[in-house]
Amino acid sequence: MKGTDQTQRQRELCERAYELFREFRGAYTAEWQRLENCERMYRGDHWHDVPQTDRNEPRPVTPIIQSTVENIKAELMDRVPEAVILPESPPDADIARVVEAIVKQNHDADGYVKEYRKLTHDLLVGGYCVQEVGYDNALNGGLGGAFIRQVDARSILFDPLVTDVQESRAVFKLSLKTREYVESRFPKSAPFLTADAFGTPDAVEDGILHGDRSGAMLFLEYWWREYDAETERASVHMAQIAGNQVLSDSRDVKPDGLFEHGTYPFLITQMFVRKGSCLGLGIVDMFETQQRYADKLDQIVLKNALMASHNKLLVTEASGFDTEDLRDWSKEVHAGESLNGVTWFSTPPLPAYIIGYIDRIRESIKQESGANDFSRGMTTGGVTAASAISAMQEMSNKRARMIARVLHESFRDAVRLEIEVEREFNFFTRRVNVTTDGETRERTFESAMLVKRAAGNALLPIEFHISIKAQQETKYSAISQNELVLRMLQSGMATPAQAVELMVFEGKEQLLKQMREQMEKAEALAKQQQMSPPGAGKTGRNA
Repeated sequence: MKGTDQTQRQRELCERAYELFREFRGAYTAEWQRLENCERMYRGDHWHDVPQTDRNEPRPVTPIIQSTVENIKAELMDRVPEAVILPESPPDADIARVVEAIVKQNHDADGYVKEYRKLTHDLLVGGYCVQEVGYDNALNGGLGGAFIRQVDARSILFDPLVTDVQESRAVFKLSLKTREYVESRFPKSAPFLTADAFGTPDAVEDGILHGDRSGAMLFLEYWWREYDAETERASVHMAQIAGNQVLSDSRDVKPDGLFEHGTYPFLITQMFVRKGSCLGLGIVDMFETQQRYADKLDQIVLKNALMASHNKLLVTEASGFDTEDLRDWSKEVHAGESLNGVTWFSTPPLPAYIIGYIDRIRESIKQESGANDFSRGMTTGGVTAASAISAMQEMSNKRARMIARVLHESFRDAVRLEIEVEREFNFFTRRVNVTTDGETRERTFESAMLVKRAAGNALLPIEFHISIKAQQETKYSAISQNELVLRMLQSGMATPAQAVELMVFEGKEQLLKQMREQMEKAEALAKQQQMSPPGAGKTGRNA
């Protein structure tokens, strides 16, 4: 790049990106305010918008929404998804096991459990969560690997005109970067960076921290798709833009598209569907009104209690008593003319039904959201049997199971993209451990394993079936599973080894390994005894 001018293609790209960003940002202003309000409601900070005249009033908060979100989040964290890769044809079974191990290795290296925790928060509070699938050359000790990561809902913009992300005219990821950050990574563009007309939007802040943004720049990742009518294929591209400069353009390296799969690498999971939008609504949107009313009634009760604790004394001038003299509670005698001019004014108590109504509002939030007593581990109604308690707890968390199923469906789609990314970007041989028939062996993986030759010497991609299971079963499911297996063992339907394989408990793999070693030793000893001739080992007079 020479001079202050970019190439014609870069100038057009920059103008197009800023034009679309201006349109998207205008449409997202109300959405950012909604997300900020959801976070405030989750934190219990919803009294910030009360009128100035009510600033001195009590502002109580009972965190029903926060407790409900955390209860469902705890249920979801017991259902962290794990991919099970199955082949489309039997000859590919061995490769499927290697791919499954590679996917697990990627998730361990990139910490998907941490990403999943952030995804559940975004989904429950904001109503939707966003996952990005890409390739990171720094993963796995520099050998690289595909990743699935959470994207903050307040830092990404989709086309407000569509309900399907893949039909979006563009996708923007925005963040704040210091000028030093941009100059160090894009030195060729450093001399030509100028201030843009957008400033730094509040959407990238958390609503509490407010740092000095005077030296920060709006850094955009501009994603867009192009459709080729002749080949009937779409290609996705990405450019990084800051300071009215195109810092990088994926077409310079991969003109046919950044990913061969030709789709945006973003997946949106909605909790409650919003018609006409690809975004969603969450628990806060559904129960905000009830929370506000419950806390408002709490405010009335507290205000009434404060007023009742300071009863007023009404004194007329005809009484002859000095008001300042009456304020002095240390005196035993007060002089005046008439007691008829002295009256206590007490605050009347609130009706009893108000307290009951507050409790009913809060109980309705718990019941309607699925976070009732049984799902919280509490039992009522005289239920004492362990099996009955377990059954009721499983029935009560059906809302959490539904949300987990939605997350698992999105995770399956993300894993499918992850395999395609590995197929395209993996250039180094990686080693993984694969367990087959109870035996763990080290295997190698390279992208060439994901294609096979067909008729005419053509290379075709190997396809897989993907199913999702929970990494760790809930405690109550494990108890039920183990009880069933023990009954099968007692009835003779299963051997001890089969029973251990079916049960769920800590240290299972270690016990299975010890059982296999003992079995191998027993088989070796039995084989040795069979091979020994009769009378072998006898000496002396017994021989």
